[in-house]
Amino acid sequence: MLVAIVQRTVPAPPDQVFAVLADGWTYSDWVVGTVHIRDVDAGWPAVGSKLHHKAGPWPLSLHDSSEVLQMEPNRLLVLKAGLWPAGEATITMRLEPLGASSTRVTMEETFHAGPLNWVHNKLNDLVLHRRNIESLRRLSDIAVREKSRS
Repeated sequence: MLVAIVQRTVPAPPDQVFAVLADGWTYSDWVVGTVHIRDVDAGWPAVGSKLHHKAGPWPLSLHDSSEVLQMEPNRLLVLKAGLWPAGEATITMRLEPLGASSTRVTMEETFHAGPLNWVHNKLNDLVLHRRNIESLRRLSDIAVREKSRS
């Protein structure tokens, strides 16, 4: 099983970070590899709602969707992310307040179906880990930018 867990302290409160997660249209801005959001269900991020994305470079880009499995405002978002034919992953985003103005964000990505689940090696671990570090850096940048606007 391919698993990547990364953490980052974001200099913004949990509600500000969660506001970015709750805006499905921003995912292509911070999720590395997602190049376009095609549609977001009106109820996003309610359990069962989906965002429809495109990942990878043209003309090899893949169209799939991610579905909310669990959500607690300002604390938790769990997604089932599809990227078929490459595979399927569960992504867990946990937000932990650190004082009044910072948040520890933990991102855990676990592949559980498809070829990416079967091909487990150091290179895949390193690439996925680095990708998620960069995704959290981008998420942080957006949350901090939104904080400065409010």
